Amino acid sequence: MENVNTVYEIQQKIEKLKKEKDICILAHSYQGREIVEAADFTGDSYKLSVDASKVTNKNIVFCGVHFMAETAKMLSPEKHVYLANTAAGCPMAEQMEPEMIEMIKAQDPERKVVAYINTTAALKTVCDVCVTSSSAVKIVSAMEDKKILFIPDCNLGAFVQKACPDKDIKLLQGGCPVHAAVNPEEVRLAKQAHPNALVLVHPECVPGVSEQADYVGSTSGIMNFAEKSEAKEFIIGTEMSIAEHLQYKCPDKRFYILSKKILCPNMKLTSLMDVYRVCEAIGSPAAEENEIFMSPELIAKARVCIDEMLRLG
Repeated sequence: MENVNTVYEIQQKIEKLKKEKDICILAHSYQGREIVEAADFTGDSYKLSVDASKVTNKNIVFCGVHFMAETAKMLSPEKHVYLANTAAGCPMAEQMEPEMIEMIKAQDPERKVVAYINTTAALKTVCDVCVTSSSAVKIVSAMEDKKILFIPDCNLGAFVQKACPDKDIKLLQGGCPVHAAVNPEEVRLAKQAHPNALVLVHPECVPGVSEQADYVGSTSGIMNFAEKSEAKEFIIGTEMSIAEHLQYKCPDKRFYILSKKILCPNMKLTSLMDVYRVCEAIGSPAAEENEIFMSPELIAKARVCIDEMLRLG
C-alpha cells in the first residue's frame, strides 16, 4: 500500500520547507482550515499585501486568487511572489477592461475613478484611487471630488453611495457573482430559523440583503464584530468558510450560514497539496509557472491608485 500523508504531516513538511527556503505563506480568510493553519498570516486581500511588504522573507506564497497575488507583488516588487493555484481567478476582478473605463473617462473627464481593490493590475492603471470594502466609505468621503465612477462592484458602490449622499456616484453593472446571488428572501428565512441571531453581511451583497443586516462590513470587520459582540448567535452573509473559522475562534457562540450559494469556487481551488508543491518547487525552474511577473512600468502605473488610497486612508 502507498504511503498516505495526513493533513498534519503535510503541514509539517510545509513548515520545514518554509524554514529551508525563506518562505512566508499568506492565506486569505476564505481558504480552508488546513491552509489557514499552515499560513503565517491570514486576512483579507489588502491586509495580506501589507503583511507581505513588511516581512523579510524573500519568497511569498499566496493562497488566494490572482489579483491578490498581483497586489502583493506591486507592494513588494523585490520579492518573489507565487500563487499557490494559478487557475484561481476572480470573476469580479476580471469583468471590466481598461479600454472601457478609459472611454467612460473621456466622455466625463471630471469624474474620478474609484476602484475596488478586487481588480486586475491592468484595470488599476486607469483608476485614480483604490479602496477596500472596509475603507471605501472613509476614502470616498475624504476625496475632494464630487463626481465619482465606482467600479466594479455596484453593490459595494451602492453601499458607499448611501453613506456619502453628498457625492455624485455613478455605478456600472458589475460585482461578485457569489455574494450577489443571495436574495432578500433568504435573509427573511434565515432570521425566521434563527430569531436570536444577528445578521452580518458583506457589502458585496445586493442592497435588499444589506438593508436587513445588523452589521455590514468587510470580511475582517465581520469577524471582529462577531468576536467582540456579546451576542451568542450569528447569521454569516459572506463566504461560508468564515462561519467555520469563527466557530473555531468562538466555540461558545453559534454561527449559521446565510445561504449555501455563498461558496467561492475560485477560493476553493487551492488545496494544501498545492501549497506544498509550490514550496517544494521554489528555487527550481518548476516554480516559475506559479510566480507573478510584472513589468516595472505596470507596477508603477497600477500603484498610483494604491498610493492614493494610502494617502486618503
